[in-house]
Amino acid sequence: MSEKFRALMVSKTDDAPKADFVDITEDDLMEGDVTVAVDYSTVNYKDGLALTGAAPIIRKYPLIPGIDFAGTVTASRHAGFSQGDRVVLNGYGVGEGHHGGYAQKARVPGDWLVKLTDNITASQAMAIGTAGYTAMLSVMGLEDGGVTPDKGPVLVTGAAGGVGSVAIAILSKLGYKVIASTGRASEADYLKGLGATEIIDRNELSEPGKPLGKERWAGAVDAVGSTTLANALSQTAYGGTVTACGLAQGMDLPGSVAPFILRGVRLQGIDSVMAPMAKREIAWRRLATDLDMRKLEAMTSEAKLEDLPRLAGEILAGKVRGRVVVDVNA
Repeated sequence: MSEKFRALMVSKTDDAPKADFVDITEDDLMEGDVTVAVDYSTVNYKDGLALTGAAPIIRKYPLIPGIDFAGTVTASRHAGFSQGDRVVLNGYGVGEGHHGGYAQKARVPGDWLVKLTDNITASQAMAIGTAGYTAMLSVMGLEDGGVTPDKGPVLVTGAAGGVGSVAIAILSKLGYKVIASTGRASEADYLKGLGATEIIDRNELSEPGKPLGKERWAGAVDAVGSTTLANALSQTAYGGTVTACGLAQGMDLPGSVAPFILRGVRLQGIDSVMAPMAKREIAWRRLATDLDMRKLEAMTSEAKLEDLPRLAGEILAGKVRGRVVVDVNA
């Protein structure tokens, strides 16, 4: 008989998704050519949406949520992975249509996995998680758009969240001056500790503004969307780049073409879910060098599987600071 292990399973009901802690076996996992003993997962905004049902993230029920996990390969029929390999997974529809990281074991296609470098532990990989990996992709997007530290400061919206916190730490280490936008004034010291040089109230950006405002930053990392993104674009300097990776305020973009045709501003979309493997591997290699692990530790808290239903609501309410590492075996 297969050994049982713990998982958080979400089922569909008439009202809202129902999350239950269950004991399952490997026979209950979905198809894949690599089986992983999961050490850690994490909590992203999308995980909060999935667990609460606030958006139709989960496409197949019942499902184990969790769009991230890090652990060790226990069995593999994939040529690129062997038993004992340390791996990380971000996206690819895991936790949406394929069983995810909120369990002690996972089975997935090996083509979805990235081998962890020796200088990143499984716990650190989940302190980074999809949020931090997305932040790295966003910084790479700024670089692709020609935004260098000498061009001027970079705005980071949703600064106290997961993407924002990691983006600030990376940008600071790379020599950028960072303007952090947050709705939590009490987090000013935290954000400055990560490397922000200036803190602004998110209300400066969250209300409708001018089609073209004063040039305030050379680029921006935006995890908020909607009016905030429109205002970030309108105040970006000539030739600047704004990377868009989130929708905490909304999916709409109530802005103007003025920044694009009068200032040559570039809007770069950041997709972490289906990003090509080559780009993923570059991002993870750079995270090992461009992210100060002491700052990562300062922005990280720990949790257990049992904490996930509570954390799901808190992250949607903007009450989760930085990153959360979930020890699925605790």
